[in-house]
Amino acid sequence: MSRIGKMPVSIPANVTVDISKGNVVTVKGPKGQLAESIDHDIKVTLENGMVSVERPTDQPRHRSLHGLTRSLVSNMVEGVTNGYKIELELVGVGYRATCTGNMLELILGYSHPIYFVVPNEVVVTTKAEKGSNPAIILESFDKQLIGQVAAKIRALRKPEPYKGKGIKFSGEILRRKAGKTGGKK
Repeated sequence: MSRIGKMPVSIPANVTVDISKGNVVTVKGPKGQLAESIDHDIKVTLENGMVSVERPTDQPRHRSLHGLTRSLVSNMVEGVTNGYKIELELVGVGYRATCTGNMLELILGYSHPIYFVVPNEVVVTTKAEKGSNPAIILESFDKQLIGQVAAKIRALRKPEPYKGKGIKFSGEILRRKAGKTGGKK
């Protein structure tokens, strides 16, 4: 039995969970509403404020879907209750980020600024304090969407291994390379 899959997901008082006949789990909470289509083999039940996930057999496909389904439901409940937050840092001389509404303008050392449209479900803010790197803060109730947006922003200028310049996640530890050391003989 899957250690993750067999654990029930507890539902807070201000969250409602609905499981429709097409195996679509809908979670509504104070931050928003999320829906996820679940595989037809996996059984999702709601009892006494707890959502439990069961699998029909021990086939490898069912075993892998068991823990995945439980994690998806848990992430939806957590998202509509507390939400998710990702912070990105811009490391490099002259790197800047400004936002107006859901339009993010990035200056990353290219010959032109980059304009990135953030989806409406994600709230973006920028922070530029003296003495620290500029930061982009993303907040959303959808874990998958916020992770995808953060990955796309990071892909615009990945951190390079020599000086560490680029966009990195806050707290990310980069593997650095030594660079050239030899001189003329």
